[in-house]
Amino acid sequence: MQKEISNLSKKLAKAFNTNTLIAPLPKKFCKNTKNANLLRIASEKLIKSPVIGFKAGATGKAMLKKWKEKEPFYASIFKKNLIKTNSAVNLSKNTFGIELEVFYFLDKKIFKSKTKLTTQNIKKYIHGMGPCIELVGYRQRKKGVTCLGDLTADFGCNVKFIIGKKKKFKNLKFNNLATKLHNKKSGQTVEGNTKVVYDSPIKSCVWLVNKAKKDKVSINKNFYVFTGSTVGVVPIQQKGTFEGQIKSIGKVKTTIR
Repeated sequence: MQKEISNLSKKLAKAFNTNTLIAPLPKKFCKNTKNANLLRIASEKLIKSPVIGFKAGATGKAMLKKWKEKEPFYASIFKKNLIKTNSAVNLSKNTFGIELEVFYFLDKKIFKSKTKLTTQNIKKYIHGMGPCIELVGYRQRKKGVTCLGDLTADFGCNVKFIIGKKKKFKNLKFNNLATKLHNKKSGQTVEGNTKVVYDSPIKSCVWLVNKAKKDKVSINKNFYVFTGSTVGVVPIQQKGTFEGQIKSIGKVKTTIR
């Protein structure tokens, strides 16, 4: 098993670095979430770009219930995949959707905290927040998502993160903020709400950091947490400029070409 993980992680890491595709992963690394996570960790260790944060994935409780999973997954986010609002992004060969989410910017000291984090005590560690557009896709030649491991094993299926303006943290009702993702060229519009993100984005953030602490993750600088999509995975019907808006948090734009 370990030799197979080593070989597959090298292929995944190369595909990640070169924006190319590989053959589909063996099903045993996707159907089994433990194996999928081991492969993710092994692959991430081979990436030289600095880790700038983490993403929570599969934060919709309805989907978790469908897959018979108890909790979401998380994955590392690398500097090479982070860009600012109004940037243009080339559509990769196997990008299958676009998401709109809330991000938080946290103090690195949070990983040294010995107490379990809650939605209340985490607030003292949050230095900022904002909206984010995420492009999601495989590094594999395959379509569709059938289980949690499909997403976990492939670097969390993160392609690009486009972040909006970082604002000072406000104690908002994160469990009920209206959101909207709109493509100006095609007229495609999808509305959502932050309540679908593991009940609220801040709850998703708490889950992720507690899980990472349990896994003995550490980071030597302040970092981002991307909390999960408020609109689900939206198919990209047409290239053009997408604008995301989250009530009371802000807007973010990207041109997909």
